[in-house]
Amino acid sequence: MTDMANETDITVEVHSQEDIITARQSGRELARQSGFGTVDQTRLATVISELVRNALVYAGGGTCRIYSDISDSQRTLHLVVSDEGPGIVDVPRALEPGFSSGGGLGLGLPAVRRLMDDMTIDTHPTGTVIHARMTRKR
Repeated sequence: MTDMANETDITVEVHSQEDIITARQSGRELARQSGFGTVDQTRLATVISELVRNALVYAGGGTCRIYSDISDSQRTLHLVVSDEGPGIVDVPRALEPGFSSGGGLGLGLPAVRRLMDDMTIDTHPTGTVIHARMTRKR
């Protein structure tokens, strides 16, 4: 990993559990550097864990991109997790707490939606891209 002192755009290729940790740590550090407090840093790290773990479990891996957009009035963290898996068959159902297609607790995507300010899901049979944003006033 490169020195993150001036990094505003980080990409982590995810192929193993260790990559989830790298993505979490990178996101937390970028949030800190972008002026987000510890609660928001923890929220972002949790969201990264959920989405990147899903990409690893359901698609065998993917890419996690984290970047910041800072203006005079606000700062926004963007998280984009993409994979080349089979897609999410029923997005509305996947967003229901307790629903799981893989035998888990079904809390991941509903938690992401709750912890972030905005989330979009673009999914099809050859992959999924989830873009989540967290915005705070300066």
